[in-house]
Amino acid sequence: MFVVVGEALVDLVGQRGGRTLVAHPGGSPANVALGLARLGDRVALMTRLGRDSFGEMVLAHLEASGVHVDGGPDAGAKTSLAVASLAAGVASYDFRIEWDVGELAPLPVEARCVHTGSLATALAPGAAQVTDLLERERERGRVTISYDPNVRPALLRSPEEARPRIEHLVSLSDVVKVSDEDLRWLYPGRRDEDVARDWLALGAPLVVVTRGGEGVFAVSAHLELDRPATPTDLVDTVGAGDSFTAGLLDGLGRADLLGGMRRDALARIDEASLISVLDEASLIASITCSRPGADPPTWAEVETARAARPPAGRSDTR
Repeated sequence: MFVVVGEALVDLVGQRGGRTLVAHPGGSPANVALGLARLGDRVALMTRLGRDSFGEMVLAHLEASGVHVDGGPDAGAKTSLAVASLAAGVASYDFRIEWDVGELAPLPVEARCVHTGSLATALAPGAAQVTDLLERERERGRVTISYDPNVRPALLRSPEEARPRIEHLVSLSDVVKVSDEDLRWLYPGRRDEDVARDWLALGAPLVVVTRGGEGVFAVSAHLELDRPATPTDLVDTVGAGDSFTAGLLDGLGRADLLGGMRRDALARIDEASLISVLDEASLIASITCSRPGADPPTWAEVETARAARPPAGRSDTR
């Protein structure tokens, strides 16, 4: 079972400079939970949802795909909004968000992995509550901890202030997925590969850097891999990184590499297994990019796309 902790909100999506916005359920952690559920995984989302029309829309959307939603305290909460402006299919965001989840209970005994990131680990007061949960779960050692910073510069003061918090969360994590765009903002002038190696040294057994159309770079204690991107007919990139994360975690679960007892095995992941996991995650992200909004594929859609996919390019193993 997966537990995802973080924001669920409504994306109001429109073309930059346009006057029409379309509402899509979203929020990076909620998108990851949705992606996992559609791939056939059991998943619970610990979040904060308002008891309003937007909240009802998000709740119905998630539950329809099998996500169990804990909407958190409801004392006057309003569902958060993200306004996504599209230019050439690429989204930029403006946020109207509340994030206070109260004290988070220990994870259920059947949980093998907890995932978090994005605004949930950046905005007070909820960020401190999420960090406390991860610190407690790291000490318990029962679950794999997954983290995606999914940096939103508009909500952060500066890279210098954001880096210590993000690096602390990396040190608590077992799987870190980060985009090259995030790393360019956090570490101006540094190479993705060098930062990924530094994060590996902080304690994360697996660090994966997504590079959009340039593919994926991954590093573990024994491997460094470059994999190509999966071609797609781009509609927009909303939710693409979250779909990749869902695919990554699903793939690691299918490879029996999740859970506290499998941490050493995760660190020793072999090349063939890592290639398989990364390529499938890229395929899942490419399907999401081929349609509007954060609309990750079902497992049946992944199987159909895989059957139609040409042979993957050779990996660059370093």
